[in-house]
Amino acid sequence: PRVRRSTSWCGIAWKRTIIWRKNNGAGRGPVSGWYAEPAGNAMFDDVNDLYQQVILDHCKHPRNFHEMPQCSCSAQGRNPICGDNLKLFLTLDGDVIKEASFIGSGCCISKASASLLTENVKGKTKAEAEKTFDQVRELVTTGKASGDVGKLAVFAGVYKYPARVKCAILSWHALMGALKEIGRAHV
Repeated sequence: PRVRRSTSWCGIAWKRTIIWRKNNGAGRGPVSGWYAEPAGNAMFDDVNDLYQQVILDHCKHPRNFHEMPQCSCSAQGRNPICGDNLKLFLTLDGDVIKEASFIGSGCCISKASASLLTENVKGKTKAEAEKTFDQVRELVTTGKASGDVGKLAVFAGVYKYPARVKCAILSWHALMGALKEIGRAHV
């Protein structure tokens, strides 16, 4: 059998064993079997490479990177230590975030975080967005996530670099500021 290495989002290495079927009436093709393998250095490098690729992709080609003049609310975020400066825009329909975008400049981690934020919060309620903020804050400060954070798991290693924690969480604090702004406007 042939063995191909792959990694999952949660960082557990898996080996995929491909067994080629003999002529069983259904034709020829691969059948997959998955089993866990203890994590080693090669897996760690593969996961780091994957995470680095996602961050670099969102840095070089940020999603929703534009000003939104007809937004419901916005908030500014600044990190003078790194030079990050961004403005987050949200459009809400009732309690649901319909659109999110940002403009600004900064390091790769802050741009990637803002880009992933805009993709992540679309379609969520304010309460769900606040819960996601709590999960991301825990993730970037401890490396552990409570619940499924999806693609945001790429920031799990940021806690090892305290100066970068502020970069990764900057757009999320801007999100909370924008949501508070909309809350004050309705009072």
